[in-house]
Amino acid sequence: MRRSRFLEDGARYHVTVRVNNKEMLLEPEEAKQLFETVLIRAKRRYSFSLGHFVLMGNHIHLIILPHSDESLSRIMQWILSVFALKYNKMTGRTGHFWGDRFFSSVLGSLQQYLRTFDYISQNPVKAGLTEHCSTWRYSGIYHLMRDWHFLVTDVSCFLD
Repeated sequence: MRRSRFLEDGARYHVTVRVNNKEMLLEPEEAKQLFETVLIRAKRRYSFSLGHFVLMGNHIHLIILPHSDESLSRIMQWILSVFALKYNKMTGRTGHFWGDRFFSSVLGSLQQYLRTFDYISQNPVKAGLTEHCSTWRYSGIYHLMRDWHFLVTDVSCFLD
């Protein structure tokens, strides 16, 4: 029996989810673009703010703030299932896309938030995919540096 997820009203969460068997299915540009498209659709469907994200070859990280009366689990279930269905259709693939259910932790302090923001930012650098986090196309830093706000909300709303 799996443990219940700890959810807290008004909480900011660090969410991560990995591809089944750690396969590099998110590596192609088309997969990352599809995930961004699904995130945009999710923001229209559900009320939440996205403070940061990074899309890697076999996993993703998000900092997400569900707004009042929204469920983190419902938001993530929709994002992950819609992406998996569309990805499988696009590639002719069948079966599970994601491995275990998504991991989430509450970012209960400014220090935790900043540490997590930096950790997410440095993922592509540590993986050797880019020399500087601001040049990784599929990240919140990239979006913020270009003043793109269709995915990432101004981070000041996360610092209240």
